[in-house]
Amino acid sequence: MKALVVEGGAMRGIFAAGVLDAFLEYNYQPFWRAYGVSAGATNLIGYLSGDHGRNRKIITGHACQPEFIDWKRFAIGGHLCDVRWLWHQSYTDVPLSLVNFLNGSTELWVTTTSALTGKACYFRVDEQNLHDVFTASCSLPIAYRDYPQVNGEPMTDGGLADAIPVIKAYEDGARDITVVLSRPPGYRKRPPKFAFIPKRLFRDYPALADASLRRAERYNATLSFIENPPWDCTIHVIGPPSEFAVGRLTRKPELLEQGYQAGHRAGLAYLDEVSPPKTRL
Repeated sequence: MKALVVEGGAMRGIFAAGVLDAFLEYNYQPFWRAYGVSAGATNLIGYLSGDHGRNRKIITGHACQPEFIDWKRFAIGGHLCDVRWLWHQSYTDVPLSLVNFLNGSTELWVTTTSALTGKACYFRVDEQNLHDVFTASCSLPIAYRDYPQVNGEPMTDGGLADAIPVIKAYEDGARDITVVLSRPPGYRKRPPKFAFIPKRLFRDYPALADASLRRAERYNATLSFIENPPWDCTIHVIGPPSEFAVGRLTRKPELLEQGYQAGHRAGLAYLDEVSPPKTRL
């Protein structure tokens, strides 16, 4: 069975937006399940709804507005990144063909991190839970000062516990997995230098502090799994080039456009490799 896994990374998600638009242009959607985290999850709902250009418009538009990223607000105790505003405002302003998604054959699973246990939680998205699940998955710790609840449990950014849920896809039965990364080849996450910082920041949620301290270890182990998958699994990787210049909070239009075009080119190159020639829609 084929699965698609899309990493998050806030504004770095512009790369995946380009990849998925390339898929839509050639009506490429062979996946049994899709797994997304944070910006990877919001990119996927646009893709599975068939809304070409929606993700690009949101990242280069709404996500660049001060209502979303505001350092002054953060300095006086507010959110640095108001993900609840971003999700709901973009949902209102940029049409989402939700009926296409709900009637489609691809399941969408979104990762969050439990603030109580520090463990990854995986939710199949439906019409009832999508607002709660997407807000929770995108809630960067500290940058978003609340812990959105899903089924009564406080949650935070899914990337803290499982940033690239490819192992989850494999455990669920996928044996042909396409992974869209938001970091260039060779990247490895560094562990925090000072253990006391997460413990202080998450003093009310000690399991979350532990998860933060183990994040780099888990992330790098996932990359090793991708590079050396089990014998019965094929993993295709689509990642940004080494010169990819978009960071987590980049808002420069020219850099975001370059990131989108890099993703679009990478998506087309992938289609040339794995799919027979098709007519562009």
